[in-house]
Amino acid sequence: MSKSPKVWFLAPEVAPFAKTGGLADVAGALPCALKKLGVDVRVGLPFYGMVRDGNFPVRKVVEGLEVPLGDRILQGDVLETATNEGVPVYLFDRKGFFDRDNLYGTPDGDYPDNLERFAYFSRAALLFAKKAGFHFDVVHCHDWQTGLMPAYLKTLYSTDPFFSRVASVFTIHNMGYQGLFPADNLSISGLPASEFHPEGVEYWGNISLLKAGILYADATTTVSPTYSQEIQTPEFGMGMDAILRKRSADLYGILNGVDYNAWDPATDPHLAAHYGPGDMGGKRSCKHDLVNETGLDQRLMARPLFAMISRLAAQKGCDLLVQIAEDVLRLDAGLVILGAGENKYQQALVELGQKYSGNMAVRIGFDESLAHRIMAGADMLLVPSMYEPCGLTQIYALKYGTVPIVRATGGLDDTIEQFDPDSGTGTGFKFVDYDANAFLRQIKEALRIYDSKGAWAQVVKNGMRADFSWAESAREYVLLYEKVRQRYQSKITRGV
Repeated sequence: MSKSPKVWFLAPEVAPFAKTGGLADVAGALPCALKKLGVDVRVGLPFYGMVRDGNFPVRKVVEGLEVPLGDRILQGDVLETATNEGVPVYLFDRKGFFDRDNLYGTPDGDYPDNLERFAYFSRAALLFAKKAGFHFDVVHCHDWQTGLMPAYLKTLYSTDPFFSRVASVFTIHNMGYQGLFPADNLSISGLPASEFHPEGVEYWGNISLLKAGILYADATTTVSPTYSQEIQTPEFGMGMDAILRKRSADLYGILNGVDYNAWDPATDPHLAAHYGPGDMGGKRSCKHDLVNETGLDQRLMARPLFAMISRLAAQKGCDLLVQIAEDVLRLDAGLVILGAGENKYQQALVELGQKYSGNMAVRIGFDESLAHRIMAGADMLLVPSMYEPCGLTQIYALKYGTVPIVRATGGLDDTIEQFDPDSGTGTGFKFVDYDANAFLRQIKEALRIYDSKGAWAQVVKNGMRADFSWAESAREYVLLYEKVRQRYQSKITRGV
């Protein structure tokens, strides 16, 4: 292989700077893993109010960068910081665009100017790289917010010598978010009107930034092998399965890794006690701490404690949980919920928590520290997703000796192996049909194993020894970068 490619890594959120979900964890950890493999990787994201409030050390590197947006030229600044591992991070500031309380919208809906905001970010990121002389080989962009970048490279900047050898990789973290905007806003994107057609950015009369990323990128990836297959079907393709099948030769499923520096019960600073596979005593201390913190009955120290840490949304299987929560509690078990999302699920779970106080605790909102304590203190984690591109909580749970019960879909199916008490193999419990009774049956099977102490110790040990670190996935990305770089440069040589 030739020297490692230079990668411009662009995402709408990156931990620890700005986070609403798992995308930020991936965008924070993968560049650091790439750097360890010798890749010259630099990260870009908007300079949100959340980033400013985080008090990260920053310095301004460009003032008044001129960025075309529709028929206007806007000016913004670029600031620089870095990850703890030394990966450079560039923050794109524009007064009025990113200095808001939230990243993408409010509980009432998306910000109406999201097309302007992320078109600006996309073009600013490309123009800054040119101004800074960062001759990158591959731009790796993530989700609909960056879907215009591959389109810009193939249209607006196709004749610019600076970008002539740049290949693009576009990663879909969730097909459910497609970046749809009215057709009459096309001029804001800067794309020529000739690109608005069914083989371009047009999607049922609208503009779709997700579709732009899929069609114009040299390669598209998803965050697990199974999800890459699922999204090519009508059930999971969210209306874009035909587009994905058309591009199937350039579609790859690379499983997300996790950052064990942040998620390891042996070192986790959020926990009352530390533990590991060789000494599990600390886990009982963590359960005792969680029971006290959430006001649960002390008798649950001797009974199984289930947990769910999730967005409270239909995709996450919240309707299944609401249907069977009372059945679970009747099995002499406890339940802890942490999350926020759709009001109907929040209200239903809060009401159940009030009805069964002492056995069920519900915390609405997101609390990173509490999430770690729940992960360590619970016995089992519930992940009944309708669909799940990858999922990270079930992988964290394995490390914490908290046995996952998941629906066999997407990355959940790729990362969890059904426990077989006869062979002693497997790391959790899975159900296939999206059905409350199927979910409850696997919970009962898990309880049966829980009461068999030897078998339970085995499934816990199996999970804690599983390795989903980023090293292997990062190597797969490096190979993909090299493939698209060579293939794209070959096309240029042939004049294709």
